[in-house]
Parts: sequence; structure tokens; C-alpha cells
Amino acid sequence: MLHRFASRLGVLLVLGASCLGAPQAFARGAPPPPTNTNPTLTVERYKLANGLEILLHPDHSVPLCVVDVWYHVGSGDEVPGKSGFAHLFEHMMFQGAVHTGEDAHFDVLKKVGASSINGTTSTDRTNYFEVVPAHQLETALWLESDRMGFLLPLLTQKSLDNQREVVRNERRQNYDNVPYGKERFVLHALLYGEGHPYRYMTIGRHEDLEAATLTDVRDFFATWYVPANATLALAGDFDVAQAKKLIDKWFGSFPKSQKPTRKTAEPTPVQGPKREEVLDPFARLRMVHYAWHSPKFYAPGDAELDILANALGHTGTGSLYKQLVLETQLAQSVAVYQDSQQLSSVFHISAVLKPDADLAQVEKLIEAEVERVMQEPIAQRERDRAVTAVEASFVWGLEDLLARAQKLQDYNHYVGHPDAIAEDLGRYRKATPQGIRDVAARTLGKDKRVEVVTMPQPAGARGAK
Repeated sequence: MLHRFASRLGVLLVLGASCLGAPQAFARGAPPPPTNTNPTLTVERYKLANGLEILLHPDHSVPLCVVDVWYHVGSGDEVPGKSGFAHLFEHMMFQGAVHTGEDAHFDVLKKVGASSINGTTSTDRTNYFEVVPAHQLETALWLESDRMGFLLPLLTQKSLDNQREVVRNERRQNYDNVPYGKERFVLHALLYGEGHPYRYMTIGRHEDLEAATLTDVRDFFATWYVPANATLALAGDFDVAQAKKLIDKWFGSFPKSQKPTRKTAEPTPVQGPKREEVLDPFARLRMVHYAWHSPKFYAPGDAELDILANALGHTGTGSLYKQLVLETQLAQSVAVYQDSQQLSSVFHISAVLKPDADLAQVEKLIEAEVERVMQEPIAQRERDRAVTAVEASFVWGLEDLLARAQKLQDYNHYVGHPDAIAEDLGRYRKATPQGIRDVAARTLGKDKRVEVVTMPQPAGARGAK
């Protein structure tokens, strides 16, 4: 789907030498610049003696700086019985550190004119970022340094209790008490066996969050939040030599650390189809959701499934979308996407049904379309449309400085180096209809599928669990 490409890939390309500076002037009637030039992005990578990795991307277009810190830990690194710790700790990092003061992080940044402040957690990493006026770069570096090196003295039972309840309320608001929230947990349980790093969603289980102790949380910080397990990306209007001095000032004195060992795991084989029906008190329409294990992020086959998802589910042009929404009008909506992750990915197809739709007919159409793309290549125009969407989304992402910093981090984390733009685009440009068919045939077999059907819970039974 196009939004999938925009969120995943459309962030930072420089098409030609001066795209991030002043626009080039072209004489009237002159030929346009070549469109097949591989994009480039200026980035310098180095490490401090303590193991902290640094990525520098100077851009003097606007007087802003992005400080973006990735800790290479996510919910996939948790142990059984302690789900949700990575996300819980994301919240704890905003509670304050020794020199910043208690609960002062946001206030300091607001006072200096920060335009974006946040943190996010996924299965594979946790990040923290702020966008500040260029002359406030040192303030942002100081804040990140303080919580990297001096958080523990302010990590108290009170702050833990406070953020534990914030996270549990976030789960209630975004997962437990929303339409189709229940089926997400069921889907994970069908896809991943007990003990697999991805079995429990990043938000965590209520019982694990309730059981978390102050010692547990302190141990999590001591293991994962060390300089050698972090990468600091700096993007924007800064002098490289001066920035290096500031980074060394605020991070260089931390002691040398060791990068912890991360989990590796193969996806739990599905011997299916495995099917479960969910009664949902918040859903008003039925939904059918199929999912398959698929190649991990940036592995061979990952890009091909992105393209296939576009060919099947893109609004208006996707073959499955046209069948279910436009032609038969059996579905309210259709979603097809490749959810790429570090250990393994998941390919999804879901449809929200119209009230009077025949569920069996909808599933028959989905199954026939999946069978078709496993047997025969998609049309060349479908492949070309998807690849064009990928390339266009890169261009649209040029203007966002934070997105560029995030993409540098993304490549560095998943691929192993930050300047992977050309090879990333190359995955899509090299994909062929036959190659896409081959990946589909290996991935989308019925015996490898899990199925979750959500049924609206009758009004009289909505108080029951």
C-alpha cells in the first residue's frame, strides 16, 4: 500500500549533489537532470572510546538541529514474564535525571523552542528525539547525556508506579478498548509460540507490567542503556568540528561499555491453516484477517512482498481492493501490507465486511486472489506502479530533517551502515513480476497461514469476557 511505502521508505533521498541546498537553476529549454541517478546523502559515522556510535548529517538549509538517539533494544529482547519492559522504559526516560531534575525534560525543551519531542518503541529498537533551533544544539545533547548517564538516582518507586499506570492506560486506550484490538493479540499468539521474542506485543501484558519491580527496571537500564548499545544521530545546521567537540564534552567521559547480546530466533512454523474467531464488544462490523510469516526487514523477498501488497491492496488500483470494495461491494475496506521486522516479518491481508456481506464469499475471493499471485506473475504495470510509488515517496521525504535522521538510524540498525539508500532502492528496481511470484509461492501457502475472524459481540453479552 502506498502509505506503507511513505512511512517506511519515503524520507531522505538526495537526487543530485545540491538537492538539500539552494535549488539548481536550469536554462529555459535545457534538458532536465537525469532521473536514474542514484541518490546520495552526506553522513559521517564514528565511535567514541566508550562505544557510543555517532552519525553526523550536516544540512544548512534551515537553522534547525535534530538529536536522535537509538538504543538497540526493543520488545523482542524481553524475557518471558517481563513483556512491555522496553516500552515502559521509554516512558521512564522522560521522568528526569540528576542534572535535569524531576519531570523537567519537556519543560526545558519547550522553553528553548523545540518543535518536536518524543520517543518510540518497536520490537527491535527504542528511540528518543528532539528538533531544536540550531543554537540550542548543546541543550539537546546535555539532556540526552544526562538521562543516558545519570537516570538511575531519580528512578524511584514513585516514578515507576506513575509510568506503569500510564502505560497500562495506554494499552486500554489503544488496544483493549478499541474495535479490532483483541484480534491483534490473538494473531500474535497464533503466529509465535511461547518464548518467541515477538509473541507478546510491544505494549506488554497487564500482569507483567503490574509485576515489574524497581530492581527489574534498574537491571533493564543497566543491561541495555549503555553507550555501546546506542547510536546518536545529529542532523541539521551545525559545524562538524564544533559538533564533535560538544558530543565529546557531553558523552565522551562515560566509561567504556559492552554491547549486550541480542536474541536471534526463527519464526515459529505455522502448521495450518490455524484459525480463531474473536468476539469483539467494540467492533460493529466483521473482519477477516490472514497473516503469514515472511522474510525479515531488508532480506531477499522483503521488497517483493511490499510490491505485491501494493498490487493487491492499494486503494483504487489493487486487484483485491477492486474486487471486494468496488466490484462486489462486499467489504468496507481492504488492507494488504508487509510488516517488516528484524527477526522475521509478517504479510497481512484483512478486510472489514459490509453488514450484509457473505463471509464465505469474501474469504473465497481472498483465497482465489492469493492463489492467483502464487501461480502467475503480476502485470508489469502493477510492478512499475509500486516501484514508482517507492521512488516518489523518497523525493517527498526530502524536506523533513527528522525523517532523514531517522532513516540514517534505520539503515544503520537494520543493514549495518547508514548510507544504504542506493542498495535499498535497488531492491525495488531489480524486482521482477516473476521474482515477486516466486516469493509469493514460497510464502503464502494455505498451510502456512493463520486466520482471525472478528465478530461483533451481541449487545446483551458485552459485559462478559
